[in-house]
Amino acid sequence: MKKQFKLSILLVIITVATITISFHSKYKYPFQDPTLSIENRVDNLVSLLTLEEKVGQMVNNAPAIKRLEIPAYNWWNETLHGVARSPYHVTSYPQAIAMAATWDTTSLFQMANFSALEGRAIYNDSKRQGKTGIYLGLTYWTPNINIFRDPRWGRGQETYGEDPYLTGALGKSFVRGLEGDNPKYLKASACAKHFAVHSGPEWNRSTYNAEVSSHDLWDTYLPAFRDLIVDAKVSGVMCAYNRFEGQPCCGSDLLMNDILRNQFKFTGYVTSDCGGIGHFYKTHKTHPDAESASADAVLHGTDCECSNQPSYFALLKAVSDGKITEKEIDISVKRLFTIRFRLGMFDPEEMVPFNKIDTSVLENKEHQALALKMARQSIVLLKNEPFVKSAKNILPLSKNLKKIAVIGPNAADEEVMLANYYGYPSKISSILEGIKSKTNAQIIYEKGVNLTDNQVFKPIKDNQLFNFNGKNGFQAAYFQNTTFKGEPAFTRQEPNIDHQWGDGEQIADKIIARNMGVRWTANFVPQETTTYTFELKADDGSRLFINDKKVKEAGTRNGYYTFNAEKGKSYKIVLEYWQYSDNAEVKLDLGKIITEKPETIAERVKDADVIIFAGGISARLEGEDMPVEIDGFKGGDRTNIALPKAQTELMKALKATGKPVIFVNLSGSAIGFQWEAANLPAIVQVWYGGQAGGEAIADVLFGDYNPAGRLPITFYKSVDDLPDFQDYKMDNRTYRYFKGEPLYPFGFGLSYTRFKYGNMEVIRTEKDNLKVKVKVTNTGKIAGEEVVQLYLTHQNSDFKTPIRSLKGFKRINLKSGESKTVEIALNSRDLSEVDADGKIFPIKGNLQITMGGGQPSRSMLKNSSVIEKTINL
Repeated sequence: MKKQFKLSILLVIITVATITISFHSKYKYPFQDPTLSIENRVDNLVSLLTLEEKVGQMVNNAPAIKRLEIPAYNWWNETLHGVARSPYHVTSYPQAIAMAATWDTTSLFQMANFSALEGRAIYNDSKRQGKTGIYLGLTYWTPNINIFRDPRWGRGQETYGEDPYLTGALGKSFVRGLEGDNPKYLKASACAKHFAVHSGPEWNRSTYNAEVSSHDLWDTYLPAFRDLIVDAKVSGVMCAYNRFEGQPCCGSDLLMNDILRNQFKFTGYVTSDCGGIGHFYKTHKTHPDAESASADAVLHGTDCECSNQPSYFALLKAVSDGKITEKEIDISVKRLFTIRFRLGMFDPEEMVPFNKIDTSVLENKEHQALALKMARQSIVLLKNEPFVKSAKNILPLSKNLKKIAVIGPNAADEEVMLANYYGYPSKISSILEGIKSKTNAQIIYEKGVNLTDNQVFKPIKDNQLFNFNGKNGFQAAYFQNTTFKGEPAFTRQEPNIDHQWGDGEQIADKIIARNMGVRWTANFVPQETTTYTFELKADDGSRLFINDKKVKEAGTRNGYYTFNAEKGKSYKIVLEYWQYSDNAEVKLDLGKIITEKPETIAERVKDADVIIFAGGISARLEGEDMPVEIDGFKGGDRTNIALPKAQTELMKALKATGKPVIFVNLSGSAIGFQWEAANLPAIVQVWYGGQAGGEAIADVLFGDYNPAGRLPITFYKSVDDLPDFQDYKMDNRTYRYFKGEPLYPFGFGLSYTRFKYGNMEVIRTEKDNLKVKVKVTNTGKIAGEEVVQLYLTHQNSDFKTPIRSLKGFKRINLKSGESKTVEIALNSRDLSEVDADGKIFPIKGNLQITMGGGQPSRSMLKNSSVIEKTINL
């Protein structure tokens, strides 16, 4: 026996030695061996790192570790509605809130899948060029699944709306589409944000302390995160800027340690929002210094810090001072490298199937077709009535009209379609272009008013007004810095100032669009003595000089400068523009400000057969932490939800012509347009439609597509219907708790056809689950899509519960006269409620189940019926 034992040991030693020899003959380190498990490879890699190298990996812009052949990697990338901010042309889909209005999980899955393919193509191409910068990686910090609890929040456009169930269903589809189903590799990494009680205001997000009841936390704010983390196994989470119950969200005992890691069993990586860790001690004042903040964030499971000034040295000092141990640092570093291994970043090229994807997939026909499809699917028909009695509904319009007036601040604007967090497609369709493509009618276009006032800028299209050294245009001097120090990298003559560059885009051999400055210089010689205006659009920052005097310094939004000039006199014009990272956009136009009475504009278009007014707002007014301070808007949020007065006044004048006025509203949030709802025959909510937005809108207006979008948010009548913006309690918020009468309810949307519901069955299945069936018939004359919605109302609760809750939906297509039986299953979680302590338990007593084309008991259900049944559980 002893001889056999010794022989066995010898064989083991020989085998191990053979493996070791074999390993060392091919790989320098075990972490490089793709035959080993990811866990073993990560453990080996982290064991080889110094403390300084480990801490260096815990920032978004992780440096290379050359001695181990580990390339640099920037964790920050975006693909909210298509790959964003890259130096490549990409497909731009409708904004997230618009995709939510499709109520189509299949489309959202495919959109995420296509975005991942385009992202892989960009990553692969950048890698071949040796580029590892921001917006080139495979870790996308999306989707935003915060609940859009208040229409004043400017970032609500990035979400999937106000309902936890709809948000969770769409979010799961996005994660599964983006991350793929390969058993070994992530196609890309998604990131559920912002964990977890976060939805404005923007102006105080770095100081605000959110407080909610346990019921609201578990009933409203956490369900979608649970769906993505527990069910969809999302690989990343981003914690929020604000405090929650006194602690910064990225350092919250309850959110981060208890719920995320312990209850949800999340094993992926967590990143801070950018600059969020610095807020611990700079603005929240919950921590005395940087080292305490950085240590506490890591101890609460924040693995990656996004910051322009990361707490690298602070975290090292925290280790030396005993506030955190190197072993605790290791936990975060291992999570980060696990994601990179799952993305195939350390495996041979041929082993990772996604490495074969090249730039030919960018904007391919299939992706463009989906962008158009989703833009169409997202459009919500809010009102459609006859213009005169006994006539048919005003929409769809006839293509045989003789004259059509297209009016409004968003009518000819392409940029409005891109919303925020966007990439650049090769082509964008405006509403005006879309309408022109549909008909041979004479088109009269008038901007009429701006979004918020009636002072309309009209550019002077004459490049000969500007010259430099005897040549038309401007001298452009490009600097690879934002301070304009030293000699420019290169100079060239440009006919005008109108540029869009993706972050990192190569402008010339010596410069890229990141941390860049450009100085344009020209002489302006006016041809008449009059008052001129410069319109300046510039992201990041800009300065305008006239005769060496600074006359304008702008942030990231429009700016105007008006001045008097004499005919024949020469004026030196200098524009300095600087860009850090993100998209680079700058445009300077010369023109005049024209102010006209609404009646004057109406007089010019009174002979049109129909007037289409394209108004609303844009992402230049609503968005993230913006320098906007005008009436009704503050810091990216809104203080009033009414449509800007200038637009309503113009539409009143247009209506007074006696011609039908169709209101096309563009916005990422709910607008309280009460006058329009009461006085105009047709209203269409079109959101921000992406690259194909204008084409899709025209398809709906002229009947080439039957609209079937449904509202993912409640449209309230007035800001007076809402609680204080900073109050996070859900009382009287969203359709689930709002007790008033909305302007248009959540789930609402009209069609050009009609649907009837019948034969409802409720079947009890195993484990006390339910299966609900209903027959849906298209009783109209044309084919159309219907969004079947299932709502539950618990009728015997002795504590706070929603008025009703969405618990299922399906988007279906029916030909004229066709019927389909729709079946929706309800599981134990669907049939549960949340008590005052945040505990989830099965519903007991009477349960009302409603299925239909919208919420029950709403007078606006003109195109669909609803059917209800009450059962006892």
